[in-house]
Amino acid sequence: MRLSTVILPVYRWGEGQKIWRRAEELGFHAAYTYDHLSWRTFRDGPWFGAVPTLTAAATATEWIRLGTLVTSPNFRHPVTLAKDLITLDDVSGGRITLGVGAGGNGFDATALGQEPWTPRERADHFAEFVPLLDRLLTEPSLTWRGTRYSAVEARNIPGCVQRPRIPFAVAATGPRGLKLAAAHGQAWVTTGDPKLFETGTPEQSRDAVREQIDRLGAACAEIGRDPSELDKVLLTGFTPDRDRPMESLDAFVDFAGRHFALGITEIVIHSPIPDSYFAADQKVFEQIATEALTQLS
Repeated sequence: MRLSTVILPVYRWGEGQKIWRRAEELGFHAAYTYDHLSWRTFRDGPWFGAVPTLTAAATATEWIRLGTLVTSPNFRHPVTLAKDLITLDDVSGGRITLGVGAGGNGFDATALGQEPWTPRERADHFAEFVPLLDRLLTEPSLTWRGTRYSAVEARNIPGCVQRPRIPFAVAATGPRGLKLAAAHGQAWVTTGDPKLFETGTPEQSRDAVREQIDRLGAACAEIGRDPSELDKVLLTGFTPDRDRPMESLDAFVDFAGRHFALGITEIVIHSPIPDSYFAADQKVFEQIATEALTQLS
């Protein structure tokens, strides 16, 4: 069982570095950040780039794992992203995890002047994005031509510190995405079933997560992979429970225990941001960080 946090890139570094260091002091397994150009209600406020933020965090911390939840093809290209990730893995001394997903219809989808992709188009891009990125991070030189992406004599020397490459945490719930997680992931990420967020119950949400884990297992079985090789990561805040697990240590322990029993192996909670969707009591957040796993073990 692991407990991690997400620190949104909304802070000038003079303040932000203290939050990343505090995450390490609290003993979190990993500290992630969102990889967006802007995001929902934060659109008209400060929002910094994920890769520079993680690079700075790598120099401000010593052992905590760092990563994205999640990077997507919406505004990233595998060739340039691979170069950034190899550099980031080097700066961090091999502490980077790439959370990667298909993206959505948010602001990223049109910020470069393009029309938003349909769900099928997002899945088509994702189906090329992940395998190409896998090869770019493991091969010193690559030429590859696909329908959505190409690489021509792309050089990635010396490669990642972590071998054969940095781990992928693949966010997916649909059949094509789950196949990518089974084939390329070292972890799988879910936020639950978005269709249940507004009107579902916590029980229905847990049933949906159980079903997702079963379908991930089936995708692994198709290629002869043991599903226990993949960590199962739950990013909180998007289930019908909403902010209730952050109301107290006992509430979180109950929430986490029920999800660990389903097969989730890592739970990620948001670092509190006052006057936002992720507002929470800092003292409760720190109590969860330092005491929850002890009660669950």
